[in-house]
Amino acid sequence: MDAMVVGIDVSKDRLDVAVRPTGESFAFKRTAAGIDDLVARLKDRSPAVAIEATGGFEAVVAAGLAGAGLPVVVVNPAQVRAFARALGKRAKTDPIDAVVIAHFAEATKPQLRQIPDEMTRLLAELVARRRQIVDMIAAEGQRAGRMSDHRLTRSIGRLRKALEKELDELDRLIDDHMRGSAVWVETEKLLVSVPGVGKTIARTLIAELPELGSLDRRQIAALVGLAPWTRQSGQWRGKSFIGGGRKSVRSSLFVGAMVAARYNPQLKRFRDRLVAAGKPKLLALVAVARKLITILNAILRDRRQWQPLAA
Repeated sequence: MDAMVVGIDVSKDRLDVAVRPTGESFAFKRTAAGIDDLVARLKDRSPAVAIEATGGFEAVVAAGLAGAGLPVVVVNPAQVRAFARALGKRAKTDPIDAVVIAHFAEATKPQLRQIPDEMTRLLAELVARRRQIVDMIAAEGQRAGRMSDHRLTRSIGRLRKALEKELDELDRLIDDHMRGSAVWVETEKLLVSVPGVGKTIARTLIAELPELGSLDRRQIAALVGLAPWTRQSGQWRGKSFIGGGRKSVRSSLFVGAMVAARYNPQLKRFRDRLVAAGKPKLLALVAVARKLITILNAILRDRRQWQPLAA
């Protein structure tokens, strides 16, 4: 008998569920009781469960199912829609989406990833909120440079002060939350031992890349969208690109790569060799970011602090 696959489309108040290959479909409320009923319905069947990412609504559902011992994977909605188009399914309703998600998971067999616990999810939310506040402060700074009226400038100044106060409070909350886990504290020390990696980058990796240290270098590079992919057809060879993966982690690594390319002796030599060989500076920066995540992966795998190599 074929392995059973369950697709779940999550909305604010409802869970639409489809089962392959049996063709069953049913729905539950997106409440604690509804999730318990769903677990009871699936528990004895031992299916693989695929849930489409839906702006955070899927997190509590995935956690509930994973906590009950069911194998769960959260799938990319863009990939699911592309799969639906390839099947010629133009209609889009929640029940139809659940069927497509199940079919997508059955066909592609996406790799299961560990669902973060409540403590890790809260850290990820704090780190994400800090990133939003930093972006707002930067945006207000750019607006200030375009203002000519002093009243508008003062308005921007007041808002920036409020945002900076909120940023300080978030940093305090993140510090307190980090101290709640001895493992996180030790992991942070290992990560920041690498020149170019500060607390913000380390905490982003802890919160949003829990696989760091458990995968090989190719897998970890692909997971954050730093593994190059090529375009070619026949004799035509296109340029290589990076993309996909976890954008927030990749953005943090680019910041770390820019610092490391100046102050990390090993990565500075690596970057300088690429530029001297005629590589574009942006491509060299991508290569530094990829090498940085490889180094960080090895450090957590071996649980050993950064040891600079001889020139």
